Amino acid sequence: MSENRKYNYPNRLSIVRFFLDAEGVRRNPIPFHKRYFEQFGDSFSLKIGVSKHIILSRDNEIAQYILQKNQKNYHKSKFQSVYLSKYLGKGLLTVDGDFWLKQRRLIQPAFHKQKMNQLVENMNLTITSELNNLVEGESIDVFPVMSQLAFNVVAKSLFQLSISDEKLNRIKFIIEEVQNFLIKEIRLPHKAWWFSLSGQVKKHLELAEENNSIIHEIIEERMTSKEEINDLLNMLLETRYEDTEEGMSVKQLVDEIKVLFIAGHETTANALTFTLHLLGRNPDVQQKVLDEILEIESQTENIVEQLQKMTYTNAVLNESMRLYPPAWITDRQNVTDDTLAGFHIKKETLIGVSFYELHRNPKYWENPDEFIPERFLGEQKKMSMQYFYPFGAGPRMCIGAGFAIYEMCLTIAQIVKKYEIKSSTDTVQFNPLITLKPLGVEVSFSKR
Repeated sequence: MSENRKYNYPNRLSIVRFFLDAEGVRRNPIPFHKRYFEQFGDSFSLKIGVSKHIILSRDNEIAQYILQKNQKNYHKSKFQSVYLSKYLGKGLLTVDGDFWLKQRRLIQPAFHKQKMNQLVENMNLTITSELNNLVEGESIDVFPVMSQLAFNVVAKSLFQLSISDEKLNRIKFIIEEVQNFLIKEIRLPHKAWWFSLSGQVKKHLELAEENNSIIHEIIEERMTSKEEINDLLNMLLETRYEDTEEGMSVKQLVDEIKVLFIAGHETTANALTFTLHLLGRNPDVQQKVLDEILEIESQTENIVEQLQKMTYTNAVLNESMRLYPPAWITDRQNVTDDTLAGFHIKKETLIGVSFYELHRNPKYWENPDEFIPERFLGEQKKMSMQYFYPFGAGPRMCIGAGFAIYEMCLTIAQIVKKYEIKSSTDTVQFNPLITLKPLGVEVSFSKR
């Protein structure tokens, strides 16, 4: 039987159209994906060369299948495992298989709710400190403010007292430089020779190594310190592998901390920026959030108890992440031939799931482009959660989801309580990099 008859794929995007659209896709793939889905249905495919197949989907059945139901047959693609690991090392974000499982089991307890509750007080103090610098009464680009806040929350949660502002700023600079270059490498593979020849790869590898050295130094200082500090670094240093009862090597710990910085800072900054824009566009929703916060604070002063009662605020954040998922796309490759959603696919097919499009798929969402927080309240919430992927799904779901929700709820609560938020624009622009990065989202904050 010929290969063409043995396998069947979703409707195919022609290679000619792919190359004609390539430059536009490189700048912003989302409008192109939207057009392709409207033309071809909830999944479409692309064949490159003789045997390389790519599928892009907004089908919930496919998302569930590759991320949860048959996730053992679907590993991270080379985009994630090769490109990312070159700069990030071998942390949770970049590894697969038995080693990933071993690391996940080791690190997971540090992110259990009970442990997170221990970090809340320090998290809240950091947020308060950052918001003291908020510019009042004029329209500002809010993303840099939220980016600095989210970065410092992660940093202070990881290294409560162990790092200078100078080192922190250097880590932030390196992470942003490396990520921007990484996107170039992924989107312009035909220029790989030039990136190498011009010294750009070498330069960014040296930056990544400098980052390793800074984090390594912080860990070494902590290991020789006799001071008891209740932060994530301490929790990670205390973890032990089940089989050997030994802790992580310093090199492995450096890799995991880099992942926590990247995964825990920009995604949260994105979500907060989009949420502030939506609150500024919807004063009625903003008022409901304020009413909830004031009511909760009249009931208890305990921050953890307050967080557990923020039902409506949580719904607002969920609806914001539905419309603008911070991690807007994911991909996997199947280890063996497989059948999913009626398609029989060859091993090593690259499958992308666009959470951005799935979250706006009219098959699953009524009025999908409208901001309706009530989707995530009461009975409606049960239905909505079936098609909602703000932190991925399955065993590889984001390990820091609880941490991020706590941080976002505390930030929104503090801002709404103190300020009236107004958006300066009707719509938002964004740049889909590894995360969905907001562009020029201008908001003003006026004292209540």
